[in-house]
Amino acid sequence: MKLRFAPSPTGMLHVGNARQAIANALFARRHKAAFQLRIDDTDTARSKETYAEAIRTDLSWLGIEWSETFSQTERLDRYAAAIATLKRSGRLYPCFETEQELAAKREMRIRQRKPPIYDRAMLKMTHEQRAQAEANGKVPYWRFRLSDEIRAWADMVMGSCSVKLTAISDPVLVRADGTVLYTLASVVDDLETGVTHIIRGEDHITNTGVQIDIAEALGARADRFRFAHLPLLLDEGGGKLSKRFDSLSLKTLRQDGVEASALVSYLARLGSSDDPEPLDFDTLAVSYDLSHISKSAARFDMRQLLALNRRVLAQTAFEAVRDRLPEGATEAFWIAIRGNIELFSEARHWWDVTHGDITPPVQDEDRAYLAQAVDFLPPEPWDIQTWATWTAEIKAATGRSGKALFRPLRLALTGEEHGPELRDLLPLIGADRVRARLTVGG
Repeated sequence: MKLRFAPSPTGMLHVGNARQAIANALFARRHKAAFQLRIDDTDTARSKETYAEAIRTDLSWLGIEWSETFSQTERLDRYAAAIATLKRSGRLYPCFETEQELAAKREMRIRQRKPPIYDRAMLKMTHEQRAQAEANGKVPYWRFRLSDEIRAWADMVMGSCSVKLTAISDPVLVRADGTVLYTLASVVDDLETGVTHIIRGEDHITNTGVQIDIAEALGARADRFRFAHLPLLLDEGGGKLSKRFDSLSLKTLRQDGVEASALVSYLARLGSSDDPEPLDFDTLAVSYDLSHISKSAARFDMRQLLALNRRVLAQTAFEAVRDRLPEGATEAFWIAIRGNIELFSEARHWWDVTHGDITPPVQDEDRAYLAQAVDFLPPEPWDIQTWATWTAEIKAATGRSGKALFRPLRLALTGEEHGPELRDLLPLIGADRVRARLTVGG
């Protein structure tokens, strides 16, 4: 068994294709199958090595490992051989229409209330007509002559699927400049490198029917592959997530402080009957089951991801994040804040609160109360009992309790209405900063 993830290096990985990568990798891990990373870079005008390197970085960050990798531009000779085979069999035929001519044909068919598919006019060209076209300077592009079959398969997610090929235009497989398109290159790679299972988005269902037809034309059996098509992702409002992919690239999420394990845990179970849990890759793989995924589109909810990210951070050990924390941060600091942050990037803020200079929003009516609170500060050294001891004395002296007692102190000491327990923060802030913040503007 072998699976593959085949991104195009024309942009950054986003949560949509990350979901597909995770599905393939988890399925492969569960079934002890090989996993291939293939860089589909036949679109030379848009493909960039910087994107390919970013893809590898993102996948490694997610914890995805591959047993083999290659780029399609390394295999151009294999595609040329497949093209020659299809030309010899008559399944690949030359076409000379311009884009304008094709557009006019489509419009005409629509007006005639016919399906706007290619009319195969070029199949009727004689050798003399082709020679004349080429003599006039026209260079052909090449279409694949689809069979008149209905290609059907048992999809591991969608169930029974079928594509009626007579309702589809013969696909272009070779451009006029001789470069191969993804549709053919992908089939050749899957056949020749031994891929057995293909997990991808449901927007490829029609393409799957076409590629089964191409595979059979190249000598493979129609049931050579097993397919699984994941439903599309929607945003919280039910719209197409693709419009927001720029803000949901893995690079952006990583920089914002989303943990890889949270994102993997969320995407692995999104749209399934299994609730997201903060689990490591191997644990997720053990229970990963494509049959649990719904056929309906799933909604990507950032609030759910952040809630899961918070749970991941709350149980993350200091040693796992030591090198990502501000210089000088201690285990006590991490333990104090980790249960109260949604994004790791928030750690910087709490470091500034405990070890930096902040200007707290002190209300005029609280100044006298805060100045009085200074008088009851216990001597250092402080520990987690200091907060309870201090506030008990303030309560006895002022008669304050509840919100009236605690809110002015929290605002003055942290500048925030909510946050980590002050019993944990107080020793980190230290007596000098506490006094300065309680008497600011006084």
